[in-house]
Amino acid sequence: MKLYTFFRSSAAYRVRIALNVKGLSYEKASIHLSRGGGQQHADSFRAVNAQMRVPVLALPGGEILTQSLAIIEYLEETQPQPPLLPRDAIARARVRAAAQLIACDIHPLNNTSPLRYIKNALGADQAAIDAWYRHWVIAGFEALETMLRPGPYAFGPEVTLADICIVPQVANARRFGVPIDRFSNIVAIDAACAKLSSFVDARPDNQPDAE
Repeated sequence: MKLYTFFRSSAAYRVRIALNVKGLSYEKASIHLSRGGGQQHADSFRAVNAQMRVPVLALPGGEILTQSLAIIEYLEETQPQPPLLPRDAIARARVRAAAQLIACDIHPLNNTSPLRYIKNALGADQAAIDAWYRHWVIAGFEALETMLRPGPYAFGPEVTLADICIVPQVANARRFGVPIDRFSNIVAIDAACAKLSSFVDARPDNQPDAE
């Protein structure tokens, strides 16, 4: 398998964690999202993913998978051990809701594309952009904090899809100076995951393309 990734992409970070948790080996192909105007815009990568975003997982048979949650769900279905979703249907729905709160509500508003649009098309200065970023992270974390269950992980004693989404979002929040200490459950989950090699090895600063 080949994972098209970028060390700072939180979506790619999620997939790196999932691959590590599943114990799967894979090749990394770095797509730098800002160098030279963004390597994702090159024709060669556009042919891989018309949306021009990472992550992309290329399977040994030549199939191409996009979108982090879809990729992780594929891994869960084809490599079910260790599981990332509970067996109980209600518990699965709750884990997915927490993951989607991040991947569908917080992250899209904080992704590089909308932030660049706010700056270049709408003329917002960096202070306004940073305020936008912090607002949506805090709004999302306020809801997420109430959804979590007793730990050490987001929904109990086992790592789930929710943890895989929480840790990259926490890393991004800290990078942009978002005050998150009041979210004690989220901070504790991040600390618990930081003890696991599958999460540590996926960290942005541990990637070969890290700057």
